Amino acid sequence: MYAPPEGTVFGQVLDARVPLRFGTLDEDYRALRERAAVFDLSAMGLIEITGDAAVDFAQRVLARDVEYLVSERCMMSLVLDEAGQIVDQVVVIGREDGMILESSCGAGPRLLAHLMAQDHPGVRITDRSAELTVIGLEGPYAWGVVGRLIDPELPALPFESVVDTEWEGVELLFARTGFTGEYGYQLIVPVADAPRLWAAALEHAQPAGLDALELAMLEVRQPVVRHEASDGAGVVEIGANWLLDITKDTFVGKEAVLASFAGQGRRTIGFKGGFKGGSSSGATAVPEPGATVTAAGQPVGTVVHAVHSFGLGSTLGLIRIDGDLAAAGLDLAVDGAEIVTLTSPYVTPKSWSVPII
Repeated sequence: MYAPPEGTVFGQVLDARVPLRFGTLDEDYRALRERAAVFDLSAMGLIEITGDAAVDFAQRVLARDVEYLVSERCMMSLVLDEAGQIVDQVVVIGREDGMILESSCGAGPRLLAHLMAQDHPGVRITDRSAELTVIGLEGPYAWGVVGRLIDPELPALPFESVVDTEWEGVELLFARTGFTGEYGYQLIVPVADAPRLWAAALEHAQPAGLDALELAMLEVRQPVVRHEASDGAGVVEIGANWLLDITKDTFVGKEAVLASFAGQGRRTIGFKGGFKGGSSSGATAVPEPGATVTAAGQPVGTVVHAVHSFGLGSTLGLIRIDGDLAAAGLDLAVDGAEIVTLTSPYVTPKSWSVPII
């Protein structure tokens, strides 16, 4: 999308090479939580669903109810397989002739293959990722960036609104959405025009990488499927029930999800702990996925994912434990360190107290 500045750290996430950090993780994170950050979201695949049966097809492959999703709205949904396993978490953007599905980072090819494998008479499934890309803006003052960069009327659109607009003669699809609890916006732009828009955005906001984005998502308990479902955990196990509509008549994977509600099983809950480490570079000593969680010396679960949270000033992560222990305020241990379970959000976004003016 652009010529990355010196010091940018890249990494492989599923099928995509993405910028993980532009500065230190602390610097990227502070821009997001305190000011405004611009994100290269080109690793999010864009798949268009059109045709006479587009809505019926989407109703079947998406776990949320999209029957009445209009062209001025968007929403998040899970996509499941027949066994109820998570294929991806997507942003669904309503269009007059169908909808666009935005994949999670690096998951576009997997999502496309899943959709193409479904019966789809009367439906056209088109990968638009080579033509269109996504730039994100998030932060307590991201609304000001949008107003200065594009249109002062856009920042105050209701959450999950979508409009067609333009910037310097370039047609944009603009969505008020977001992943971190801060004010969030997405600009879907032609690939050829993205470098120029990216450069213009940098005049008003600081670039931030995927590491800061995923840390902020964890702090408000926004699921990151590649971390949370990597061991085959299902929707109920990871606590992503809000990303499906169980009262829908049918969707792929519904029967498996219904069966998972019947058992107690394991559940996922947040924790913070006294692990030592943490610096301005983002280095920290945190437990590895799979580390054993104990209560009174007895194993009760495992670590799913953990990082150092600058917002909390401590280790923050997710554990998967016996269902009857999945409650906030429990004192447990991991690798000899004391932890306590939490209720979400674990960090209060600054945007919750900053008005759009």
